[in-house]
Order: sequence, then structure tokens, then C-alpha cells
Amino acid sequence: MNIDWINFTPYSALAGGLLVGLAAALMLLLNGRIAGISGIVGSLLQRPRGGDFGWRIAFLAGIVAAPLLYSLVALLPEGRIETGWGPLILSGLLVGYGTRLGSGCSSGHGVCGLSRLSGRSLVATLTFMGAAFLTVFVTRHLFA
Repeated sequence: MNIDWINFTPYSALAGGLLVGLAAALMLLLNGRIAGISGIVGSLLQRPRGGDFGWRIAFLAGIVAAPLLYSLVALLPEGRIETGWGPLILSGLLVGYGTRLGSGCSSGHGVCGLSRLSGRSLVATLTFMGAAFLTVFVTRHLFA
């Protein structure tokens, strides 16, 4: 295995991981809620209860605002999508279905659930990571 040292960014990755962990911990400690994005968005699409609406909108606004604020002080990395609209839409629908089927997403299970030592989150995380590895292998090596 060769490491691309020019594009190897362990410090920014570590800082990002620490910020995600800190945000998840603060959300649980200060709000008593799990920082699972699919659950936050899903509850907005249903009928949210009185006090639930404001913090959910603020949380999602922060997710959108963070890269915009970052772009004021540094260059954002170039985003590239190397597929057409069909596979992109199908992938999004499959991910959405999987998060409903698994009762959560990678942030809910992988970050928050594993940090709480949840057995259910461990199984969910191993399942979606295994499915991701298999999907990449099949699409890059068998269908290439």
C-alpha cells in the first residue's frame, strides 16, 4: 500500500473527528438527544412536537452553515461526483431506506451508539460498513 503523502491530511482529519465527537457528546450531555442526522431530519418530516422543532432546525442550519463559514477563511476541497443522476438518486434512496430499516444512520449508530457501547449500534455499524466495502468492490472491480 502506498500513501499519497501530498494529499495525506491526518491533522485536519483528527480535528474533524474530534469536533464531530465533541458535538455528539455536547448534544447528549446538554440536550439529552442523540446526534443522529437521519432521526433529526426524519422527525422534521413527520409532525414534530412543540419544543422539538427549533433545535432540529438549528442543528441542521449549523450543518449547512459550517462549511459556508469555513469557506470564508480557507478553500473548500473540490467536490467531484463521478456518476450520473440515476445511480446517485438510487444510492440516496437506498441509504434512506437503510437508515429507516436500521433505525439510524452512520452518525447515530457509528458515532453516538458505539460511544455508548450499544450492541445494536455495533451490529448496525458492522452491517453498513460491510455493505459499503462489498459495494465498492463489486462496482470498482467486477463491473469496471
